[in-house]
Amino acid sequence: MHARPIRLAALLALLVTALVLTGGTVSAATASPATQAAASGAAAECALPKPTDDDTISILGRICDRREDPQVPVEGVDVTVEDDAGKVVGEATSGADGTFVVDLPGAAVSLLGKTFTVKINEDSLPEDTEPEVLTRKLPINLDNDVSVTFPIGAAGPGGTGFAAQALQLAVGGLVFSALLAMAALGLSMVFGTTGLTNFAHGELITFGALVALAIDRLPGTISIGGVEVTVIIGVIAAFVLGGAFGWLNDAALWRPLRRRGTGLIAMMIVSIGLSLFLRSVYQYIGGAQSQNYSQYAAVTPWEIGPVLLTPKELLVFLLAMGVLVVTTSLLQFTRIGKATRAVADNPALSSATGINVERVISLVWIGGTALAGLSGALLGLTQGFDYQIGFKILLLVFAAVVLGGLGTIWGAIVGAFIIGLFTELSTLFVPAEFKFVGALLLLIVVLLIRPQGLLGRAQRVG
Repeated sequence: MHARPIRLAALLALLVTALVLTGGTVSAATASPATQAAASGAAAECALPKPTDDDTISILGRICDRREDPQVPVEGVDVTVEDDAGKVVGEATSGADGTFVVDLPGAAVSLLGKTFTVKINEDSLPEDTEPEVLTRKLPINLDNDVSVTFPIGAAGPGGTGFAAQALQLAVGGLVFSALLAMAALGLSMVFGTTGLTNFAHGELITFGALVALAIDRLPGTISIGGVEVTVIIGVIAAFVLGGAFGWLNDAALWRPLRRRGTGLIAMMIVSIGLSLFLRSVYQYIGGAQSQNYSQYAAVTPWEIGPVLLTPKELLVFLLAMGVLVVTTSLLQFTRIGKATRAVADNPALSSATGINVERVISLVWIGGTALAGLSGALLGLTQGFDYQIGFKILLLVFAAVVLGGLGTIWGAIVGAFIIGLFTELSTLFVPAEFKFVGALLLLIVVLLIRPQGLLGRAQRVG
C-alpha cells in the first residue's frame, strides 16, 4: 500500500521533468539549422522573429514555402490584422526573411481576452503557390507577443482555412479540457463524499497557480545538472501545497461545520464567503495584472501541417492525462478508493462497517485540492497567472461536473472534455467573447433531456 503513493509521486516528477527537459532543448534544436545554414552559405532559415522588448503586444509572423528543403522565405506578402469587430488594426508586408511584425494598438492589459484575425492577401503571393491557410485567429491570453505562421505549399486533405482553424482550435481545446478535467474531478470527489457544493473551488485552482508563480519569482533560478528546473519545483509545489491547503480547509472549517450539523445550504453560502475572501488575498499577494512564468515566456512552436503545437502544450496535456489515469485507477482499484465510493454511497453504513469516514473525507479533500492546485499551475503555465484564473473557469468546472453527472469521476472527465472542446470550437461560428455562453447553453439543453447528466446512473464516486 505504501508503494502506491511513491509510484504516483515518481510518475508526477518524471512527467514534469520531461516538460522542462523538452522545453529546455527546443531553443537549441530550432537554432541549429540556422547556424548550419550560415556556416555553409545557404539561404537564411525561415524562422520567427525575436520577441519585441517593449510594453506592447506584437504579432510575430513568418511566411515560408515548405516545398523547398530547407524552407524558403516568401517576401512581399501583404498581411492585415483585424479585431473582433472586423476593423483593421494593423498592416505589414513580409520582408526578405519572410517575417513580419504587427504591433497591436492599446495597452497590453486592455488586449487580454480579445481575439485578433491575421489575414494574408492572396493576390500578393507569388505565382504557383497554394497557401494552406489564409487566415488565423489569435486569442490574446498573455501580455507577451504571439506567433503565427503561414506555410506555403500544395494544399493537402483538410488544408482549407476552415478545417485548419478547426484543427488548431481542437488542439487548444484538448489541452484546456485535460486541465479542466483535473479541476472538475477534484470538485466531483468532494461533492460525492460530503455533498458540499464548494464555490471556493476556483480559489483552490488559483492557489496552485499562485504557488507556482511564487516559486518562479524567487531570486535566481533553480538548476540541477545545468538544467533549469524552476518550473518542475513550481508545479510539484503546487500539487503538494495544494493538497496541504485542502487538508487545512477541511480541518479548520468544513470538519467543525459538519460536526455541528450545519446544513449543506449554509455550508454552500460559507463557501461563497470563503471564495470572496481568498480572491481578495490573492489579488493583494499576486497583483491585479496578468503575469507569465519566466521560463516559458516564449516557446517556438512545432509546425505540423497547418497546426501549430508547442512542446509546452504537448507535455502539459500528457502530464494532465497521466495524472487523470493514475487518479481514476487509485479510485477504482485501491482499498482507499473503494472506501471512498462506500462513503459516497452511504456514510452511516460505511461507518458501521468500520470505515473511518472522517479520515476518508480528509483524504478526499487532500486529493481533490491537490488536483485543483496542479490544474491551476498548468493553467498558469499555458495562459499566464491571473488572480482570478480559477474563478474565471469555475462555471465551466461546475458545468462539466453537472453535465457528466454529479459525483461521478468518469462523468466529470467526460463532461470536461465536452465543455472544453465545445468552448474552443464554437469560436468558429461566434465571437470569442460568447464561447462560454455556448457551453452553458449546451449544459441546459443536455439537462433538459437528461437531468441526471450523461453518466448520472453511475456510482456517485467511482
